[in-house]
Amino acid sequence: MHQLSEPSILYFGTPVVLITTTNPDGTNNLAPISSIFWLGWRAIIGISAFSKTTENIQRTGECVLNLPSVHQAAAVNRLALTTGTFPVPAGKAQKGYTYETDKFGLAQLTAVQSETVNPPRVAECPVQMEAVMESFHGLAEDDEQQRGRLLTIELRIQRVYLDELILMEKNPNRVDPNKWKPLIMSFQQFYGLGEQVHVSKLSTIPEDLYRSPDVERAKKNTKVVKPLSKV
Repeated sequence: MHQLSEPSILYFGTPVVLITTTNPDGTNNLAPISSIFWLGWRAIIGISAFSKTTENIQRTGECVLNLPSVHQAAAVNRLALTTGTFPVPAGKAQKGYTYETDKFGLAQLTAVQSETVNPPRVAECPVQMEAVMESFHGLAEDDEQQRGRLLTIELRIQRVYLDELILMEKNPNRVDPNKWKPLIMSFQQFYGLGEQVHVSKLSTIPEDLYRSPDVERAKKNTKVVKPLSKV
């Protein structure tokens, strides 16, 4: 029997993403989020309007989406309750956040040069996607208390880097779901994926039929990026 409920959050299970962006002084910011979904080579993220990541994406128009596996859970956890914004916003201070400048050092992760954007990729993450901002929109604009506090940002993917350990055999353009073990956030806790529970009819559709025009568009991007910052 179902029961009427009022949970404070509705995080029923989404992948964790480490977003790298460039700070105004040229250093790197690294932040975990778990509000994201993809359609083709577009991603939509949900994020606070007051975060350093938001500020950096709106200013530079670019970022890298790095997807950790279950093996990077400890690194992601080291970034929890930290922010690159100083002073720490009141809402985050109330939750126990502290200001941190060297996010890569704190997380014990490695920054590697990107090809089409300035923010670096995270070497340890099996999936890395260079992206540019296409648009952003306010969320809950109809509510005076929430207006201006939350944003959705549309990102277009320009490069995808996949660890060969998660690829299908002899196919560099297909992820093997039996090998890919994303880190999942569900109601503030970390989880991985279990075994496949049922064959999906959707799997009979060739993946190439979903191929977006953005893939060909991405190949034409030859932006020269700045040398990777040491921080």
